[in-house]
Amino acid sequence: MALSISSSTATKSLGFVQTSDFQKLSSPKVLVSVKRYTPRNLAVKASGSTYGNFFRVTTYGESHGGGVGCVIDGCPPRVPISEADMQIDLDRRRPGQSRITTPRKETDTCKIYSGVADGLTTGSPIHVNVPNTDQRGHDYKEMSVAYRPSHADATYDMKYGARSVQGGGRSSARETIGRVAAGALAKKILKLKCGTEILAYVSQVHKVILPEDLVDPETLTLEQVESNIVRCPDPEYAEKMIAAIDAVRVKGDSVGGVVTCIARNVPRGLGSPVFDKLEAELAKVMMSLPATKGFEFGSGFTGTFLTGSEHNDEFYTDKSGRIRTRTNRSGGIQGGISNGEVINFRVAFKPTSTISKKQNTVNRDKKEIELIARGRHDPCVVPRAVPMVEAMVALVLVDQLLAQYAQCELFPINPSLQEPL
Repeated sequence: MALSISSSTATKSLGFVQTSDFQKLSSPKVLVSVKRYTPRNLAVKASGSTYGNFFRVTTYGESHGGGVGCVIDGCPPRVPISEADMQIDLDRRRPGQSRITTPRKETDTCKIYSGVADGLTTGSPIHVNVPNTDQRGHDYKEMSVAYRPSHADATYDMKYGARSVQGGGRSSARETIGRVAAGALAKKILKLKCGTEILAYVSQVHKVILPEDLVDPETLTLEQVESNIVRCPDPEYAEKMIAAIDAVRVKGDSVGGVVTCIARNVPRGLGSPVFDKLEAELAKVMMSLPATKGFEFGSGFTGTFLTGSEHNDEFYTDKSGRIRTRTNRSGGIQGGISNGEVINFRVAFKPTSTISKKQNTVNRDKKEIELIARGRHDPCVVPRAVPMVEAMVALVLVDQLLAQYAQCELFPINPSLQEPL
């Protein structure tokens, strides 16, 4: 039966009809128009502090707050992990390592508060915290009202209307501690499951460029990368890079550079077509790191100088019957999906924004002023960026590995075309 009542007989605020209203109706055939109550979606979308769909990492904390860290959700259970495992990469990232890094003294000692029992992950969220112990908020007194050129001070005010003025808050590279801690766990999962190795190194500082043919991506070792304070695997070029950093450091200035990264033994089939291509995910996480200004994958911009016949990676079958490519200008990814070859890319980092040389700027009152920034800052960020780059690659690959299981390993694979993970 279709009934109709006027809006005066309905409870407008709730959007449905009361029983007493029906009793007043005399006609058995009256159309009822009922306003449906649609619950409002009260979910708040995260404001850029979480990465991953299956292996989800949320970082928290600010440069001069109580501490920084991360929460890892979706980690598989029974993975052996300890604070000491995470500490290895955190020590590579921490400040005060050498004269070419910031003199801030932090041990960056991590503490796991949940998600691990008897040395194994439990499958529940993992909380990792690192306290800040060497804050010097008074160094940022002038910068509380003055905008540092090329820093995030102005844009944070433009977006939020308020900000943490000490040390840059969330825009500080100290935020990456949570990424590196989570990345250490992701690295371990990839190593145990697939034998995947991720290695990054400094390939350029300012105008000192390491020739590509001096590094063999198949044999590069962590020991070679860590053999000097600039993290360049070639001793001769490492000395040149250190000298370039020293030259600007004593002047209160800074320089930028490039980090090259490789990933070996990456399973085939990771990544997706169109919007979620594997190289697109890598580009996203690399450009989310502080001070990044460029991303170049595989042959990169150099490949534009080649013809198709020169650039194409021809296929062949190796002695074990696996399909391989004779060259690797694709960088280990084709069509957004890993092909089993070495993944390689480069990330450009700008000169550190905060320098101790006098600069022209404006303050919050829009007055033009001169600023000499205080605080302790890296004259070149690339040596400490190396473990950050490795961590972000690991987070991408482990998330894609879990996605591959979810979609393509649910039923038996096609053994004539696919390899088991």
